[in-house]
Amino acid sequence: MEDKIRDIFATAEETIHQSGENLTGKTRQAVDMIVECYKSGGGVLTFGNGGSASDAQHIACEFVGRFMKVRPPLKAEALSTNTSSLTAIANDYDYETIFARQIEAQGSPGDVAIALSTSGNSANVIAALEQARQIGMKTIALTGRGGGACAALADVLLDAPADTSPRIQEAHAVIYHIICELVEAEMFPNE
Repeated sequence: MEDKIRDIFATAEETIHQSGENLTGKTRQAVDMIVECYKSGGGVLTFGNGGSASDAQHIACEFVGRFMKVRPPLKAEALSTNTSSLTAIANDYDYETIFARQIEAQGSPGDVAIALSTSGNSANVIAALEQARQIGMKTIALTGRGGGACAALADVLLDAPADTSPRIQEAHAVIYHIICELVEAEMFPNE
């Protein structure tokens, strides 16, 4: 069992290392996109399913609350948190539209949509990215290797170089922590 644990640590470390090698430029593009959005008075909408929903909430709370600095809040919302909206939309329409309908209601041109899907093929995430692009929002997708269907819908694709959800999500956590830290530093250099 201890050998298995060491192997898992080693695989996670390698995935994060390869993310740093392959995604540094794209991560910078995501930071720049979000900073431009905030400097223009816009906001960020995040979404995903399951563990990715938790990650989407984590990103939103880092912007609204704080990451490393005591500073004013940044406008962000995770679309998985309003259970009344989620259940009403799923019941009245279908589950595929739970995020797209909220994007349509809350998104504006120049806002940023951050989608999380380890497969890149979640139907409701794809529908939300399509809606975001139709509105004129900028799109960032955090996915696994290759990006799945989300790849064609993302202005910035951050596809972790792994094929299993745990390793992908571990890399995502590092990537979005970097994004949150750098956005905060750019927005509040004197705080």
